[in-house]
Amino acid sequence: PAGDRSEITFLAGVVVAAALADAGLAIVQRWCSAHIGEGLIYDLRVALFAKVQRLPVAFFTRTQTGALTSRLNNDVVGAQTAVTSTLGSVVSNVVVLATTLAAMAALEWRLTLLALVVLPIFVIPAKRVGRRLQAISREQMATNAEMNAQMTERFNVAGALLVKLFGRQHDETDLFSRRAVRVRDAGIKQAMYGRVFFVALGLVGALGAAAIYGVGAHLVVSGNISAGTLVALAALVTRVYQPLTGLTNARVDLMTAMVSFERVFEVLDAPEPIQDKPGAVDLVDAAGRIELRDVWFRYPAAAAVTVSSLEAPSNVAGADPDRDVLQGVTLVVEPGETVALVGASGSGKTTLSGLIPRLYDVTGGAVLVDGRDVRDLTQDSLRQAIGVVSQDPHLFHESIGENLRYAKPAATVAELDAACRAARILDVIRALPDGYDTVVGERGYRLSGGEKQRLAIARLLLKNPAMMILDEATSHLDNENEAAVQAALDEALRGRTALVIAHRLSTIRDADRIVVLDDGRIVEQGTHEELLARGGVYAAQVRAGETPITA
Repeated sequence: PAGDRSEITFLAGVVVAAALADAGLAIVQRWCSAHIGEGLIYDLRVALFAKVQRLPVAFFTRTQTGALTSRLNNDVVGAQTAVTSTLGSVVSNVVVLATTLAAMAALEWRLTLLALVVLPIFVIPAKRVGRRLQAISREQMATNAEMNAQMTERFNVAGALLVKLFGRQHDETDLFSRRAVRVRDAGIKQAMYGRVFFVALGLVGALGAAAIYGVGAHLVVSGNISAGTLVALAALVTRVYQPLTGLTNARVDLMTAMVSFERVFEVLDAPEPIQDKPGAVDLVDAAGRIELRDVWFRYPAAAAVTVSSLEAPSNVAGADPDRDVLQGVTLVVEPGETVALVGASGSGKTTLSGLIPRLYDVTGGAVLVDGRDVRDLTQDSLRQAIGVVSQDPHLFHESIGENLRYAKPAATVAELDAACRAARILDVIRALPDGYDTVVGERGYRLSGGEKQRLAIARLLLKNPAMMILDEATSHLDNENEAAVQAALDEALRGRTALVIAHRLSTIRDADRIVVLDDGRIVEQGTHEELLARGGVYAAQVRAGETPITA
């Protein structure tokens, strides 16, 4: 009896130790899966964000923003969830399955083989079900991306105004509702497929256990095995089918998760046509000389710059890959010179200006800055030397100070004041209750058009570029705002090389030289007076009272 008590105490201790070990292993397993899963989502998100930063402007002209952000959020999380939920279960199920089969084989190898007869029933349907769930998941994710795109385009000031002014609120809600119904129905189908498959696997396991009982009973009656061995095998067989069911479900989950991985890697594998070449050098102390040498350009085909599943349903205006937008353009802009580009819409003005900071690469010829081909320069150093002011400057939903410091993160308040004073915006900022801490709203909608332009010019002055490109910088302003912005631009252009795309004659006339483009070719160039005296296209439009640029 004393020995029995010792043995019982020992066994009780073993049970407690096993329970503690099991609990400890469960915690370790969860810790490992959490670290792996969260590490995966971190790596994928950062890799995706960094990848998108490297993609060319042409990618963004074709891509639906909401669909792209859906990849960064929903698809990355979908991939992470599958890995986190299946990784630990796969390891534990494999261990349980291996040890249980070993124990069963040691007891009775014939019944162990019988238990494995149903194995194909676990494996074969999993592939078919997995493919079906992949198709449902792909449809659900695509529709989710459409919903994200709709929200991204409508949930901003411009989109909301358009919807309200055209009275389309109910139509927008109906469209969103139809997409949400598709997501809901896909989710229901996915859940039902998964549940039916799980129940079917349970039935297969029950049939396997019944076979073990039936054949095992005959073996007991015939005296081939003991009743105790059969009871032990019956207990162990459930430990075989449970991990088999878990592994089969894990395979289906991973097949479904592959849809998320495919969508993530589709972006990661997107082409990067604009890259620094090996041995590219920095542009240092740029003088600002710009030369276009027999430049030909046509927009790249969609497959070369974008991901088809992210592409907007229609082609981008003016981006026909079968048409040369620029045809043999040769132009030299000397340091400190201001050149105005004029011409009808589609003549190639904006395209030409986009080649200088290498937003696109030329199809033929070369663009040179300070005598160096821009393809031989690092992109960062080239773009640091170029400032751009467009007709609709972009401001982030941050404070005025943060928007200004985007050009120079370490800028002092004194430097901000100097830039804003030169841009004729300092008095406006000082009149605000929060000054530089005033949040401007998404895209700067809390500021007037003239204030946004002058703030953008101040930001450019902080950047202090050697070359500037003004693309319709005053086209949307009234006379009073135009005068203020023009004064700020005059200050910004002083001593800098400038390409000016403008629609107002007053702006064009002040340029050192006017270049007239027509259908991708330079047809005239000279001063305002010279072009008038020449009596060509420019003179005809001016004398007819037309603007030399047609909107």
